[in-house]
Amino acid sequence: MRHILVCLCAFFLTTALIGPLFAQAPARVKLGTLAPQGTSLHRAMLTMGEKWRKAPGGGVDLVVYPGGNQGSEAAMVSRMRVGTLQAALLTVEGLAEIDPSVKALQEMPMMFRSLDEVDYVREKMAPELTRRFQEKGFVVLCWGDAGWVHFFSKQPLVHPSDLKKMKIFSWDGDVNQEAVWKSGGFRPVPLDMSNVLPSLQTGMIDAIAIIPFQALAGQFYGTARHMLAINWVPLAGGVVITKKTWDSFSPATQQALLQAGREASEEIKAKSRSESEQAVEAMKKRGLIVQTATPELEAEWRKEVEQFYPKIRGRMVPADKFDEVQRLLREYRAQKASRP
Repeated sequence: MRHILVCLCAFFLTTALIGPLFAQAPARVKLGTLAPQGTSLHRAMLTMGEKWRKAPGGGVDLVVYPGGNQGSEAAMVSRMRVGTLQAALLTVEGLAEIDPSVKALQEMPMMFRSLDEVDYVREKMAPELTRRFQEKGFVVLCWGDAGWVHFFSKQPLVHPSDLKKMKIFSWDGDVNQEAVWKSGGFRPVPLDMSNVLPSLQTGMIDAIAIIPFQALAGQFYGTARHMLAINWVPLAGGVVITKKTWDSFSPATQQALLQAGREASEEIKAKSRSESEQAVEAMKKRGLIVQTATPELEAEWRKEVEQFYPKIRGRMVPADKFDEVQRLLREYRAQKASRP
């Protein structure tokens, strides 16, 4: 009997000492992104992770895999679906693998005339888009953008006719984007983002539409030494986590993760937009040639791209979302015009 009591005491003592250790062990979330290591996007995810570790309920251990370590954005979505990844920082191209409605935030060239318009439309559309993602098994932690996409090319690029002579990068697997480019007389070449630099160097492509900071970080400007300063589209995106993982957290933990996500979004937006300007200046010092956008040149490009809109509507961007963006832009511009 005495032996049994000693064993029971030892068991309960061990449980009392070890149990709290297991209870406090943070949950682990693996997050993938194409953002290169050390960039502001990557650092924002690391900062978000530091806040997650302080969340109620023992915190969440966020492990960030930058630089396409987990494959393309489409591959990352697939990994989340099978559970080998739980979260990702994705551009619209990756998010569209979950729900194509998100393409309304980006895939309409020169539709947005200012980043204030981008903010307004995204804020109005976010609740509906977030609901659609939840229905597909994903929770959106934050929406955001990294500023304007511009064209970088190996040869001088001024007019639309110049671009039609070039082979231009298009996202591998986005057959609708490829078809729309071709319908306008352009020459898209579907590629994975990881193959852009060697493709520029070998002549497989001659041009790419990308944000300046990515052109600098990826060293694309060394080969594509010309930039056309036309605000083509905003580079929109967001951070998502699988609903299965999300539902495993307490409401208090979820609230802390959401707050950290919103703060990361604001950090990305502010830093990415300013870094784009700094990146252009840095690349100019290293030989980048920038073609400024005069009002006349913008009008020429706008006339060209507006011919794409009927083909984009319902093909690249769901028709109802395309119409909603146009309605919201009219609403915003009317409000702005009425202000004293």
